Amino acid sequence: MDTLMLSRLQFAFATFIHFIFVPLTLGLSWIVAVMETKYVRTGDETYKKMAKFWGKLFLINFALGVVTGITLEFQFGTNWSRYSTYVGDIFGSLLAIEATAAFFLESTFIGVWVFGWEKLSKKMHCTAIWLVAIASNLSAVWIILANGFMQNPLGYEIRNGRAELTDFMAVVTNGFAWSQFLHTVFGAYTLAGFFVMGVSAWHILRKQNLDFFQKSFRIGLTFGLIFSILLAIQGDHHGKQVAEIQPAKLAAMEATWDTQNGAPMYLFLVPDQSGEKNSIELIGVPGALSFLATGSFDGQVKGLKDFPAEDRPPVLLTFLSFRVMVAIGTILPILAIIAYVRRRKLEESPTLLRLLIWAIPLPYLGLQAGWAVAEVGRQPWIVYGLMRTSDAVSPIDASQVAVSLAAFVVVYLLLASLDIYLLAKYSRQGPVHG
Repeated sequence: MDTLMLSRLQFAFATFIHFIFVPLTLGLSWIVAVMETKYVRTGDETYKKMAKFWGKLFLINFALGVVTGITLEFQFGTNWSRYSTYVGDIFGSLLAIEATAAFFLESTFIGVWVFGWEKLSKKMHCTAIWLVAIASNLSAVWIILANGFMQNPLGYEIRNGRAELTDFMAVVTNGFAWSQFLHTVFGAYTLAGFFVMGVSAWHILRKQNLDFFQKSFRIGLTFGLIFSILLAIQGDHHGKQVAEIQPAKLAAMEATWDTQNGAPMYLFLVPDQSGEKNSIELIGVPGALSFLATGSFDGQVKGLKDFPAEDRPPVLLTFLSFRVMVAIGTILPILAIIAYVRRRKLEESPTLLRLLIWAIPLPYLGLQAGWAVAEVGRQPWIVYGLMRTSDAVSPIDASQVAVSLAAFVVVYLLLASLDIYLLAKYSRQGPVHG
């Protein structure tokens, strides 16, 4: 493999492993803040134990996530130096704000929260975890604004052979980026809700610490139900933005080859990229794709054949990732609604509890599939319509990237395995009494 492919694999692998940690951090920070707020307001010690128990899981996930995230920014200098030279004036400023404002705030108040249980008043200590949650999500804002520029570049001019920032407000008010942010955090909050529900279900099934985990379950259910529904609604809105701004991506998501009005949506199809067609198309819903893309059953949907072959994203991977994301995004709110209906009879619902335990990985898979759609579907552009990925890679020997890729695979798999092991260990252990 050449330098380009190895660099893409390295960044993709590091990003996908890092994104195992990110959504749980974003969502669990709010859940812990809610639990501690309930403790401050009611004086119920159970809520304090809940904040400590779920807070421990949050801290494990956060610490390992930081380690996996640090190297990503360095890769822009090592593997993607031409990209950094070309758009660093814009992209770098957003990442600098994230590091100096959001990440430092988050790290500082995590320390205050961990060591301040007996040193601060209840309200001040509770304030610390709310600041952690705000800073964690503020960090996501700046990172996704940077990615949003790559998806829909705004606020720049080409000067001296590079893109230079001319309108900072256009960059930070990028509607596509904010839609991405909402889609991402709604998914993260859904994941955190199902994580809390799944772990609580494991203990309720075994009749362990029932009051503790029933209260935890209800808070997790609130997050899982509200945000899985909001995620589906917002996903429809974001899909229409994709149709307008990145029509080739939408065509790849649905394996649509020919431009047509009243485009149908097929529930089952098999794309044939080399033949520029679908080898199988079954159960088509007339006009459904046009409605989802444009809001009209007669709306026009551009097909892949309208784009030069070299400007088309990889169809099969984009298509399959989108299908996985949509399938999981449909299953989760259904599960949450069933859990809401049965919330007062959990001990009498062993099948539901088992389903919720097995459902813990689903939001992770859905979010990973969503990012695959966003990033693979943008290809062959690293900055959509502005810079090709092939023009962004560093002029280095492939052997150097191969060595670093091998090291990344080993270290990142160890960190991911450690995270899963520790989360599973302390989740099963339950709250420490005394």
